[in-house]
Amino acid sequence: MQTVQTKSIQVKGLQKSYKQLQVLKGVDFEVEKGSIFALLGSNGAGKTTVVKILTTLLKQDGGTVAVGGFDVASKPDQVRQAIGLTGQFAAVDEILTGRENLIMIAKLRYLKNPRQVADDMLKRFGLTDAADRKASTYSGGMRRRLDIALSLVGNPQIIFLDEPTTGLDPEARIEVWKIVKELADGGTTILLTTQYLEEAEQLADRIAILHEGKIIAGGTLAELKKLFPSAKVEYVEKQPSLEEIFLAIVGKKEAK
Repeated sequence: MQTVQTKSIQVKGLQKSYKQLQVLKGVDFEVEKGSIFALLGSNGAGKTTVVKILTTLLKQDGGTVAVGGFDVASKPDQVRQAIGLTGQFAAVDEILTGRENLIMIAKLRYLKNPRQVADDMLKRFGLTDAADRKASTYSGGMRRRLDIALSLVGNPQIIFLDEPTTGLDPEARIEVWKIVKELADGGTTILLTTQYLEEAEQLADRIAILHEGKIIAGGTLAELKKLFPSAKVEYVEKQPSLEEIFLAIVGKKEAK
């Protein structure tokens, strides 16, 4: 009897060094199909390095990584077919219009009817009215929406969002959150890196904290709350925020 693969991403013992600096020191985590997984960490924790390895942009020094059931080291082409990536900085071509950006990606993915694909994406992301304007005229929120739309051309099973709301105003950030939730509701697996702890609190099914090259805590928000010291009961028990949990866990590790 054939077993059904329920893990979209499997990472075990992942290591990476840049010259003498070891950035990843044995990272382990798994991501369930159709879930939102948030990787939290301070600047320099190694979040982007993890994403680059998982998306075949960088080779690991050790450990195993499977994305969409394919090993990233031995089957990078199959991995690329299964994924979409939105980096920290919008990858749109500012000289082209929104429509032209989408048509270009559809052609690169060898899709039939690239113009129809572009029109569908423009409608889905509320960009139809701005379709024939150069991307350089878009607001930050519109540019990020276009960037996510580009990563979704071809309906990849797994989406990587590397700090997708960095630099966005609160309204645009909420707009991106709505898109992410809709994607997950439709069965897409999402790995999200962020420094905004509220973002992980709002979106993630499971959260992992990356600190000094290792995952030092992971689980659901409810499970992470159990790691936080019991609240002092005076009149009302105060529930810890994810920010308080993160700082407490990281602080414990640094104190050792």
